Amino acid sequence: MKHLLSSFVAILFCFPLFSQEKESKPISLEAEVFYGSILEHNPDIQHLITGHPTGLIFALNRKTFGFKEWERRYNYPDWGFTGAYQNLHNEFLGNAFSAYGHLNFYFLKRNLMIRVGQGVAFATNPFDPSTNFRNNAYGTHFLSSTLLKASFIRENIWKGLGFQTGVTIIHYSNANLKAPNNSTNTLAVNAGVIYQLDYKELPEYIVKEDSLSRTHSERFKYNFAIRSGLNESDVVGLGQEPFVVLSAFVDKRINYKSSFTAGIDIFYAVFLKELIKYRSIAYHEDNITGDEDYKRVGIFAGHEWRFNKVAFVSQLGYYIYYPYEFENRVYNRLGLKRYFFNDTVFAAVTVHAHWAKAEAVEFGIGYRL
Repeated sequence: MKHLLSSFVAILFCFPLFSQEKESKPISLEAEVFYGSILEHNPDIQHLITGHPTGLIFALNRKTFGFKEWERRYNYPDWGFTGAYQNLHNEFLGNAFSAYGHLNFYFLKRNLMIRVGQGVAFATNPFDPSTNFRNNAYGTHFLSSTLLKASFIRENIWKGLGFQTGVTIIHYSNANLKAPNNSTNTLAVNAGVIYQLDYKELPEYIVKEDSLSRTHSERFKYNFAIRSGLNESDVVGLGQEPFVVLSAFVDKRINYKSSFTAGIDIFYAVFLKELIKYRSIAYHEDNITGDEDYKRVGIFAGHEWRFNKVAFVSQLGYYIYYPYEFENRVYNRLGLKRYFFNDTVFAAVTVHAHWAKAEAVEFGIGYRL
């Protein structure tokens, strides 16, 4: 569900490129195969689970060694790009090609690597009312995709070569950009090789005591944001409609890694207006008049996990104004934010959802006082 489209790539890699020390920028390359199963997270996709997906994963990693403080703060992570091919082994789903921006985090003396990737995918055989009506998982060719990977890894064992093996989750969804959108989640085992370029000239990890990382905090800041995009209800053919979300919230940064937020959202989702009209005509037994207000108001609390100027956003909200019952009153928002101009302006790509059911991908801009 955590699907943020290709904007992730632009947001993720806008880190400052300047350092007081001459920075080394080693690169490593990966190639892997995987074998797995599609998880039945929704009984509506049961007919699409007929085989075991197989595929290939390729990656390019930019290694870090602590030339910047944020690298030391997170135990010298990698950032880079992942490309994947997946044969879903189902005639209605077809194949998928995907590309991601990613971050690698290391644990257990750098023997355990956790990768978080977000990007886009191209499905070769999406829903078509005439030729492929059974594919109720992908409503469009282009999908957002999330990749999560946990691998046991040994690098540079012999002349730059190493290996890794582990488990991978690949999620495809268009976040209700167009119906149908039941999505798929593939759980797979992966294994492959790693090659470290310039393995003879790798720098040492820079170790410094960055005390400000633990003590830095800021006063309460006031934020105003506007988010927008297109989405569609689950009724196929009802049409894509624009939406706008107005948000006002406060944030309190407690250190370089974390900020807490709380605020209010006002939702103007035109697809709900059309859904109300449709249900008032098609389902008289639901006692819907067609005059119900489609607007909603919610309050939320959340957290931002900061990586230099980039933040991972997580929020949990509750609709206090909810005239038309749609999904449920609890909602969540996950996504990425990039700060500019001394953290006074930000851009964000987030997913507004009700638990695991996505409602929309939101593209937003905001101002922080």
